[in-house]
Amino acid sequence: MTQPTLIRPTALTDGPSRTGRRGTYHIQTWGCQMNEEDSEQIGLYLREIGFEPAGSLLDAHVVLLNTCSVRKKPEDKAFSFLGELNLLKQRNPDLIVGVCGCMAQLRADEIKRRNPFVDFVVGTAQIARIPALVEEAALNRRFAKRVELPERKGNVVTDLPDRLVERKRKLKAFVPIQYGCDKFCTYCIVPTTRGRERSRPTMDIVREVTQLAEHGTKEVTLLGQTVNSYGKNLAEGRVSFAKLLWLLDGVEGLERIRYTSPYPRDFRTDLIETIRDCPKVMEHVHLPLQSGDDEVLAAMKRVYTLESYCEIVRELREAVPGIAITTDVIVGFPGETEEQFGRTLEAFRELRFDGAFMFHYSARPGTKAAEMEQVDHRTKLRRLNELVALQNQITLEINQARVGDELEVLVEGRSPKNPGMLQGYSREFKMMHFEGPSELEGKTVRVRAAAAHPWGLHGVVLP
Repeated sequence: MTQPTLIRPTALTDGPSRTGRRGTYHIQTWGCQMNEEDSEQIGLYLREIGFEPAGSLLDAHVVLLNTCSVRKKPEDKAFSFLGELNLLKQRNPDLIVGVCGCMAQLRADEIKRRNPFVDFVVGTAQIARIPALVEEAALNRRFAKRVELPERKGNVVTDLPDRLVERKRKLKAFVPIQYGCDKFCTYCIVPTTRGRERSRPTMDIVREVTQLAEHGTKEVTLLGQTVNSYGKNLAEGRVSFAKLLWLLDGVEGLERIRYTSPYPRDFRTDLIETIRDCPKVMEHVHLPLQSGDDEVLAAMKRVYTLESYCEIVRELREAVPGIAITTDVIVGFPGETEEQFGRTLEAFRELRFDGAFMFHYSARPGTKAAEMEQVDHRTKLRRLNELVALQNQITLEINQARVGDELEVLVEGRSPKNPGMLQGYSREFKMMHFEGPSELEGKTVRVRAAAAHPWGLHGVVLP
């Protein structure tokens, strides 16, 4: 097999390539929406110096792994993928391989020890350096490691990454408004992998969303570990998350605003009122619960109670009838008893979430929970299966109750599994499938729900 040839630079460059097409890249991504958005930024950085997306992994001159460390499984997948790349590197020594993201931040030395062929390892706050590292790797093949996290002096942000905006039309876009986290939940590695909480300047966010809307973006999802604590460490002075939402509501051409994930303790009345009154803010809140037992919540260091969480849900449903609420939950947290797990089941029966991301606890080295007494794996799996079955039934019942309703749907395109159907999400984040012409793609339409499923709805588009 003929290997692709990389056009090597004559000198390191910081700006756009002056030599045209340099080569191709492939990015393999695991993890959350923040990782997906980071991968998009990395691709834009590489295009600035003349690289283009590869048609396949085998056609790539540069292969980057954007990794996740929230659970053990994505780390295992990344190391397995590196094993496959070792074979490719043996066949093509000019292949450039870099590892980025949360696992890179935590385990840079181990990655290099286990995979000596890796050219560079880059942490979460240093992805803007990737073009220069690719250049260096092409010139001299010396291993590089860049895992520094930015400092925050007092309550003021001192260092935030430069961002590029995709110029081609993109119907939906992720927009980070905040990096890092200050909550330090005992199970979570994010404060270690992404650093302390740092909010982006408000007008930088407004400018980015405006640019996206000018290029055809109709929906943005604002990203942050705890988005509703946005604005508390800005040099310009505190700007509330609710105020940011109202500013973005004024962006011409933008139709929808979503966000993930708010933190229950920071969920205030002004945000509930904004969800109720702001036209472009969707009637959907993803509000992580994590456990239905107060003792487990305290052991997790979640700093709220089940009752305070339920009060937020009650206020949301009173203010915005029909709002969809989804959640995250961890079962089998260290020390969780059957009685405590039973309280989580009861909380799900009472709160009746529209949907949930449900996981069994995965110990993360370096966190306090990893040092606690662990629940055995079989018990964790049994509890997870029981909760999943309960939530699937609740989701189906909620979706069945929507049959006959007219929902506003942003048409994203053809269904990958059924190309004869169009698909898109309603304002309430209900996936809707329906028949219709391709001319509807990218438009907002009214669809009447005709049939319900655990994953969403089938419907009929209205004239």
